[in-house]
Amino acid sequence: MSDFPRRTFLRGSTAVPLALLLACGGDDDPAPRADTAPRTLPATPACDDGDEATVEQTEGPYFTPGSPERRSLLESETEGTRLVIAGRVLTTACRPVRRALLDFWQADAGGEYDTSGFRLRGHQFTDARGRFSLETVVPGLYPGRTRHVHVKVQAPRSEVLTTQLYFPGEEGNDGDGLFVPELEMTVRRAGDRQLASFDFVLAV
Repeated sequence: MSDFPRRTFLRGSTAVPLALLLACGGDDDPAPRADTAPRTLPATPACDDGDEATVEQTEGPYFTPGSPERRSLLESETEGTRLVIAGRVLTTACRPVRRALLDFWQADAGGEYDTSGFRLRGHQFTDARGRFSLETVVPGLYPGRTRHVHVKVQAPRSEVLTTQLYFPGEEGNDGDGLFVPELEMTVRRAGDRQLASFDFVLAV
């Protein structure tokens, strides 16, 4: 992109310690897990007031309401590369949104969605600082779409934002008619897992 927008800059620079990525939760500051390595993501710059709201996208055919509340979508039989997505929910004035609802759903490593249950589906709420963290796997590919994760985000007593998150550098990005670079996560590898970051901005 020739014009590096403030939204992209904010989205690409969220700083979340790995301990928080795996243990963020509730209204209080999350306590680090003892088995978590002290790695960190790049430092976060000052927030820039007036950022544009996150781009809306179609929900697609596979959304199922009533998902369980959980921060990890991993189950004993879940296969694939582990992925942790973390970030914040903010207003366009850069204020954190406490108790924002995030509802995630995605394909499994083989590109299949669970349409009869809640495998790789779940919702959670941001903490007092607007932070969230999701433990899952890298979704697989299926015809016509690049790799992506679906999410609905809703501030208390506000409209629902439905959108999708994308992975940078994917071969299928250019050929996917829904892909937009503003919805790319920042992703890096840490051992046998990938760490991703993204900040949602809501027009509230």
